Amino acid sequence: MASIPLKGKSPFYPGQPVPVELFVGRKEAIGRIERALSQVALGKPGAVFITGEYGIGKSSLAGYIRYVAEKEFKIFGAHTLLGGASSVEEVATRTVEAILRSGAYDQTWTESVRNALSKYAGKQELFGFSINFEALRSDGPTLSRGFLPMLRGVYERTQQQGAKGLLLILDEINGITGDPQFSHFIKGLVDENALSRPPLPLLIVFCGVEERRKEMIENHPPIERIFDIAEIKPMDDEEMRRFFTEAFASQEIKVDKEALDTLTHYSAGYPKVMHILGDAAFWIDKDGVVDKTDAFRAVLAATEDVGRKFVDQQVLTALRSSDYRSILAKLARTSFDLAFQKAQIAKGLNTAEARKFNNFLQKMKRLGVLRAGENMGEYVFNSRLVRLYVLLNSAAILPK
Repeated sequence: MASIPLKGKSPFYPGQPVPVELFVGRKEAIGRIERALSQVALGKPGAVFITGEYGIGKSSLAGYIRYVAEKEFKIFGAHTLLGGASSVEEVATRTVEAILRSGAYDQTWTESVRNALSKYAGKQELFGFSINFEALRSDGPTLSRGFLPMLRGVYERTQQQGAKGLLLILDEINGITGDPQFSHFIKGLVDENALSRPPLPLLIVFCGVEERRKEMIENHPPIERIFDIAEIKPMDDEEMRRFFTEAFASQEIKVDKEALDTLTHYSAGYPKVMHILGDAAFWIDKDGVVDKTDAFRAVLAATEDVGRKFVDQQVLTALRSSDYRSILAKLARTSFDLAFQKAQIAKGLNTAEARKFNNFLQKMKRLGVLRAGENMGEYVFNSRLVRLYVLLNSAAILPK
């Protein structure tokens, strides 16, 4: 029995931030953040809020910016993940942990940082670098009150090795933004730094959906003034084609034009879906050329993956209902972004479908899939990922 040749490493990262070498597009957002980085390198602090829909690539952009900050602007960066954080004390301790684990491209910076925070820095062990979590947790209140002096101490150590500033990325902020203390903590940090002489050359970058920024502002309205907004939008066709072409080429795989058309159409500019589709196509391909058949099979495989990972089970059950399959097929076939007109869809329905259409719309509203738009008869998808699931699912419904 002939053995199946093993494939190389998949160049796609579904569910993970994209490595810097595979990062493409986002020119407008990158330009806005690079402008802020250039100001920090000249001694002027700032704050940027990277916003965009869930799964649009905010963390990947932040990771890329951290690379650019160090390589091009000589700014030391740390990427703090705040998922599950419930207090400003935990924000402070998570930040210290992120700084210690930062693994700067310039290793002299890493050594300087660990010296600056030696109380919390453990030793190099068999399975990596250890941290004194007991001391870190114990000092949480002190660290939160002395957050700026702590950051200044880190900067002064890295400055001796050529660093021109600090980049602090605060990611996965969904839970902590609901705490009013967080908004006050951040605004106090920015104001305290602005009044110090000289101010610490610090760029704070937040990653979150627009609702999280609004939540922070509702909790403390003056904080709105500190943010420069870098909005991430879906990729255009050219960016998607470049991404797929370069990613496959990195493993010496070609992708033909019809396959590119299929992959870009069903990705709809959404990085999470692009990586799921690309990864499926990578494993489906057997001859080193991704063709239209490979791409279509990847769409079918990705449909289940997207549904399982990003669509609520109740919604999934409703969207898979035989009563609604033909309506969903026509909804998917109609060209629109997130908003559509009821009349636009209704005119393409047959008598049986038209009888179910109102019930379909009301059920989707109850499940939180759709909401009423600003205009009469308009409906809007609350989640682009659910909208894309409908599009992907249509591949199995529509005539080929």
